[in-house]
Amino acid sequence: MDALPRDLLPILRDATGAQAIARSEPVQTLWSGYGQILRLTLEGGDHEQVIVKHVAPPAVVSHPRGWGGDRGHQRKLRSYEVEHAFYRHHAPCCDPRCRVPALLASRGGDGRWLLVMEDLDAAGLSARRSLLADAELDACLAWLAHFHARFLGREPAGLWETGTYWHLATRPEELAAIADPELRAAAPALDARLRACTHQTLVHGDAKVANFCFREDAGEPRVAAVDFQYVGGGCGMKDVAYFLGSCLDEGECERRADALLDRYFALLRAALPYAIGAAVEAEWRPLYPHAWADFHRFLAGWAPTHHKIHRTPSASPSWRYETSELRGRPPRRLRAGVSPAGQP
Repeated sequence: MDALPRDLLPILRDATGAQAIARSEPVQTLWSGYGQILRLTLEGGDHEQVIVKHVAPPAVVSHPRGWGGDRGHQRKLRSYEVEHAFYRHHAPCCDPRCRVPALLASRGGDGRWLLVMEDLDAAGLSARRSLLADAELDACLAWLAHFHARFLGREPAGLWETGTYWHLATRPEELAAIADPELRAAAPALDARLRACTHQTLVHGDAKVANFCFREDAGEPRVAAVDFQYVGGGCGMKDVAYFLGSCLDEGECERRADALLDRYFALLRAALPYAIGAAVEAEWRPLYPHAWADFHRFLAGWAPTHHKIHRTPSASPSWRYETSELRGRPPRRLRAGVSPAGQP
């Protein structure tokens, strides 16, 4: 692991008034060894603790599933550039209903980035979950609804033109690896259908439950989100389908999808003028199965033996892909939870 920059203390001093770093605690290593996240305890200044995300790509890249190569490397570098741009230029527009950590200082260039951010643990959002109580699930849906409302119609300046880490234009190798010829042939139409919607917003792009931070007490806000490497333009259904697959099992996704969509759209409508909210729901709700299918397309090429791919195409007579449209309700394996498996 690369050492932190020698000039980190002056950066911290300028941003927080800190006089020294009292303690450094590792939080996690970035995907494929591209850097580290640390929690620093500071002496002096107006922040007792901060989070430092230091991106320093390794000389030799090793992907845990074998998806190496220059394309993947360039995609990761772009993702950190996007995250830097989000925190600098877009995050200040977020309000407490779509809480994100405050950026205190940053530096980027030559394929390396340094972000100094507010520590959400110190702000009371210290809990992490893999399984959610209903109130926590509702809080995450509320966060997504308010984030999508907040950025509805906003140009993704400096971000991914199409958000999410699985979007088709960045995944040609995974597309070629899909064994099912119907799914492979339908992938461009699925992608085009989602990109063609009139009401575009910013999508988080990796809205799995692991990227939400929760309060243990009854205070507000109840939840915040982190990790904005794949934020960009898109239809909000991509975030919603991906999030539900990350925190509910197959049966729960199938049983509860309609009620959870009802709740998300109620929250979205409440955050928008009436006519706009109704128009967005009318366009987005039918795209929910397309969002499922689009993520499944990625997973089928990236990790075809993943335990969340439940059924073969032949097991479902309703499995039909069209090159111009995905007709009807998706087969059960697309309605069901396809849980995110980390960030490739």
